[in-house]
Amino acid sequence: QLQLAESGGGLVQPGGSLRLSCAASGFSLDYYAIGWFRQAPGKEREGVSCIVMSDGTTYYADSVKGRFTISRDNAKNTVYLQMNSLKLEDTAVYYCAADPGGWGSLEYLDEYDYWGQGTQVTVSS
Repeated sequence: QLQLAESGGGLVQPGGSLRLSCAASGFSLDYYAIGWFRQAPGKEREGVSCIVMSDGTTYYADSVKGRFTISRDNAKNTVYLQMNSLKLEDTAVYYCAADPGGWGSLEYLDEYDYWGQGTQVTVSS
């Protein structure tokens, strides 16, 4: 069974950091693109960052560039999202998703066939 599991969310003060993990089971991520998405209450789900597992190409939303870093560990079948300088507006449920096409996109959520359950990130003072 193909599954993605996010972890690492929590409560953090503005300016703080968190590292999210997305672990895959039941399949190898080697030929996928993995995206991180987030959804705040009352808002649509939006793309945050994605990585092409085969060559490490990365993409970031403008709102997180310079603050978030996506990385991969193919041996552990895991993708990470390091989030620094967190802001109040980063508060959301964060999801990881796998795109079997392997190209990566922050806009076309329909390309992602597999989704995790999400992990809550709350930035609050």
